[in-house]
Amino acid sequence: MTDRSLLDVPVTGAPGDWRDPSLPLAERVGALMAQMTLEEKVAQLYGVWTSIGAGEEVAPHQHEFAEPLPPWEELTRPGLGQLTRVLGTAPVDPRTGVQVLAATQRGIVENSRLGIPAVAHEECLTGLAAWQATVFPTPLAWGASFDPATVQRMAAGIGELMRSIGVHQGLAPVLDVTVDARWGRTEETIGEDPYLVAALGTAYVRGLEGAGIVSTLKHFAGYSASGAGRNHAPVRMGPRELADVLLPPFEAALREGGSRSVMHSYAAVDGVPPAADEALLTGLLRGTLGFDGVVVADYFGISFLETTQQVAGSPGEAAEQALAAGVDVELPTVRCYGEPLLERLRSGEVPVALVDRAVERVLLQKGELGLLDAGWDPEPAALRGDGPVDFDPPHLRELARVLAERSVVLLDNPGGTLPLAPPRRLAVVGPCADEVLSLMGCYAFPNHVGVQHPDVPLGLEVPTLLDALRAEFPDAEVATAAGCPVQETDRSGFDDAVRAAREADVCVAVVGDRSGLFGRGTSGEGCDAADLALPGVQGELLDALLATGTPVVVVLLTGRPYALGAVAGRAAAVVQAFFPGEEGAGAVAGVLSGRVSPSGRLPVSVPRGPGGSPATYLAPTLGRAGGISSADPTPLWPFGHGLTYTNVEYSGLELSGDTWATDGELTVSCAVRNTGGRDGAEVVQLYLTDPVASVVQPLRRLVGFARVGLPAGASARVSFRLHADRAAFTGRDLRRVVEAGDVVLAVGASSEDLRLRATVPLSGPDRVVGADRVLSTPVTVEVLSR
Repeated sequence: MTDRSLLDVPVTGAPGDWRDPSLPLAERVGALMAQMTLEEKVAQLYGVWTSIGAGEEVAPHQHEFAEPLPPWEELTRPGLGQLTRVLGTAPVDPRTGVQVLAATQRGIVENSRLGIPAVAHEECLTGLAAWQATVFPTPLAWGASFDPATVQRMAAGIGELMRSIGVHQGLAPVLDVTVDARWGRTEETIGEDPYLVAALGTAYVRGLEGAGIVSTLKHFAGYSASGAGRNHAPVRMGPRELADVLLPPFEAALREGGSRSVMHSYAAVDGVPPAADEALLTGLLRGTLGFDGVVVADYFGISFLETTQQVAGSPGEAAEQALAAGVDVELPTVRCYGEPLLERLRSGEVPVALVDRAVERVLLQKGELGLLDAGWDPEPAALRGDGPVDFDPPHLRELARVLAERSVVLLDNPGGTLPLAPPRRLAVVGPCADEVLSLMGCYAFPNHVGVQHPDVPLGLEVPTLLDALRAEFPDAEVATAAGCPVQETDRSGFDDAVRAAREADVCVAVVGDRSGLFGRGTSGEGCDAADLALPGVQGELLDALLATGTPVVVVLLTGRPYALGAVAGRAAAVVQAFFPGEEGAGAVAGVLSGRVSPSGRLPVSVPRGPGGSPATYLAPTLGRAGGISSADPTPLWPFGHGLTYTNVEYSGLELSGDTWATDGELTVSCAVRNTGGRDGAEVVQLYLTDPVASVVQPLRRLVGFARVGLPAGASARVSFRLHADRAAFTGRDLRRVVEAGDVVLAVGASSEDLRLRATVPLSGPDRVVGADRVLSTPVTVEVLSR
């Protein structure tokens, strides 16, 4: 047994060295660790969520782990690693919340021997998740925008706000690739293609990290592939598909985005929970991918090793497994990494070296954030004046508007009903027509926390789509009726909605989701779907409206794609918006009126029918329609699809060479021209097909894209610089390889609307590529004429 005196007595050293910012950070951290007791080290490895017991759950099994904590001064006497969501757990005036955070930090510093501040983290998936803070479009809407530049600007704005109020770490972005749209957290994903997720997710990371905020990549790895789309269900995906579909976004966000934190996933992959998977968190993440930041637990994920996954018999054993695997910090609050871990350290069951390894990572990151510097001041920039703290400033609302407008997808417009001529009588019906919460995802504060406080106002100026359409068509006589609830089976409002539609020149039917948590919604964490039929009786309401003979424009405000085969061909138009945020109503109304030219593209396929096995477009030949099965999985509208109010012509496909070396680059270029009479934007998409490979491959996969603004009559040349590494896949020996042989490169407007094709041989020896491979496809756009 280890002598306890050797663990608890600080080693003497130069007490001031670690606070001197002029010294090398590693040297400072070494000096600090030499002075720390075991309790002080372990205290750096957990967070505390002081209001954990209040309200309904905002984390899985939250109340099961709401164990009593010691008094605050006793709890923080050895120090503290993290503060959990001081601003994001309950509605609090922004200035008051920032003052509370500053005072809490001051207390931690003054109450502990070493005076090390905590890292303060908040959720920020759709903006800072705090009362009165800007609500941006959900990540699935980022994917629909195909616009990394705007996503990066959004993240930079979020990061600058967070830094100004004393927050250090943001728990975003989610880099899980959509595998099964029945999964409730589909709204948090960016899409079903790994390259799209990588490009948009990396842009978000660049923005957040560039503002000085630690971005936390979620959820490493496999979470979105849970069986039957059920939250936390086991993942039965093989290692090859995991490597080629789910891991690339994390690789890109680490290497190209510079993310400094990773959060492990909940779902066990082939029986092994990531929180206890040393091969994943240490071998792959740190060894192969070279990550040197901090791994944090998803909320209560270490406890789950004991309570739900049952691979540990006690909190102490769960702590031992997680620490050995490479989880550095327990979140959101202490249960396993506190006294249970200390007991196993004192008994010698857990080597102190594992604690030192994690503490060093935590302290290096605190040093990067300036938290170890002498004279650190807990009062952030936002408190330096006497005025209010604005969590929703005009420049963030403007970014929210731009991203919302670029994310709206026009799915169908068979008769050219859109844009709408100003109607004399307009019906705006459906359960989402006059509901602001239908514009927001489950990690937006109003849905995440605000619904638990019905007496507290929303705190934001957010029009509903009904409000926005009244403003868009001020001279129209507008009738409205909900028709039915989002989720329940109450049909008593059908007659009012049908009457409004019959008496109108045009009807806008607004259907979709209500995002929530753990069954309190139709979309969101723990709100998984049995199938992809519209929730409740909304499908029946649409049938009744479509039978009136009035032109019906169907608008979907959802967190996932829903089966729309019963709508296609009957509706005058179909518009999809994936929880477009506080400016989303104006964005959708602008598309309907023509003030905004639709330019979103589908980041997920829209199915025709609700049944069967939902799948993505990344299917091989035998995963598609054919005589070998009576089930037809062909989507109604495919990945990448989206219509505009103009026409774009593709021409002049050129390759920079007749062959493509297995270690070389190839430039693929084409011209696009707006041949219509309206300004617009085209998303030019480049796909690769490998017709003969050593393992079964998707029929095609996205390898490049460019969002190109095209005024009426203008043309541009789009050039993709495609490295052969982008043709790599994981082979039979589980090594990633570029194989010689013909590949087909196709450019077009969606994964099924391919306008130009060329076959080119990859020549040279087959080549194994490592983690340093090229992950992205640079693109240039040259405007040719107008």
